[in-house]
Formats: sequence, structure tokens, C-alpha cells
Amino acid sequence: MTPKQIERLQKKISDVKRTIAAKKRKYGCYDDSRGIRYIPTRYFIQLGDYSGGLKYIKWFSKCFPDDSGFPDFLFEWTIILFKNGMLKEAEKKAFKTFCSNTYIIGKYFSRPITPVVKWEGSNLEAPSYVENLIYTSADSELKDFTEWLEKFISSENFINVSNKCVEINIRLKIEDDREMRHYLVVQASQLVDSI
Repeated sequence: MTPKQIERLQKKISDVKRTIAAKKRKYGCYDDSRGIRYIPTRYFIQLGDYSGGLKYIKWFSKCFPDDSGFPDFLFEWTIILFKNGMLKEAEKKAFKTFCSNTYIIGKYFSRPITPVVKWEGSNLEAPSYVENLIYTSADSELKDFTEWLEKFISSENFINVSNKCVEINIRLKIEDDREMRHYLVVQASQLVDSI
């Protein structure tokens, strides 16, 4: 990456932060209906500035505590945590990434995507969402992350918990009883604690 490209990406990060801060000053709260808050993680990864990325996701967590994020954003968050040596946190975020879109990790490893008939709360959870994922296990900059992720998703614990996640969503697809649906949703939300 040339110094000019680095400068351009750093400016884009600053522009996002400035825009979000201006909205907070104007409205008294964060208003980001355009979703620009999800963009900087990609730039930090491109720059290889993982410590800057970590500062950003800490800020994000503080300012948007209830924001579940998009699957690719969560994937980037996982990369940043891993690159900062925060492996336990990276495992939890990798699982959250999987739950947000069960196809994204397979896509990263260029594995065939086989759609599962399950409940998908939005198009973010559909196989089509990951078609344009820009990250791949063939990326040499992510070699260490790829090796770690492969080992993690091959672990008995991840396999068991991810299967439960899929099973719950398969049941949610056909379940009509409101109480049972609520129970299943609560079960799904508690799975991350199993990682």
C-alpha cells in the first residue's frame, strides 16, 4: 500500500468519526441511519492497524451497546480481536458471527454453500448475503487468523454449539406457538455463553 493510499484510508476513518460525532452534537445522541459506523473496521484491517481497530470497536461497544452489527462487520471484529491476542473474546465473536449468518465462515474458507431451511430474521442471515464477502482464507495477511479459525471451528465445543444454533433456527422456522418461540429465542441468545 502506498503512503497516499494509507493517507486516504486514514482520512476515511476520520471522516466517519467526525460525521458520527457531528450527529451526536446536533441531536444529543448517535444517529447513524446510513450505517457508516460499520465501515472503519474494514479500513483498519486494510491498514494492518489492529490496535487502532481495537480502539474503534471498544468505542463502538460503548456508543452502540445494543447494536448486533452486520455479519461481515462481526467477522472483521473477530479478526481485530484475534490480531490483538484476545483469543477468548475472538472465539465468542466468531460464534456470534456464525449465528448472525451461518454461511459466512464457510464462504471465508471457499466451501460450497448449502442452504438450510431455517428461520432467518432478515436477508442478513441468507446465503446470498455472503456472496460478496471480501475476505478469504487464501489471503496471506490473514494466514495466522485462518489457521486459528480453522482450529476453533473444528473444536468439539464449536461444532456442538453451532449445531444447536442451527437446530434452534430450524425449529423456529416451523414453530407457531408464541411461548415456545420465545423459549427458543432465549435459548439461542444464551448459546454464546457456551463458548
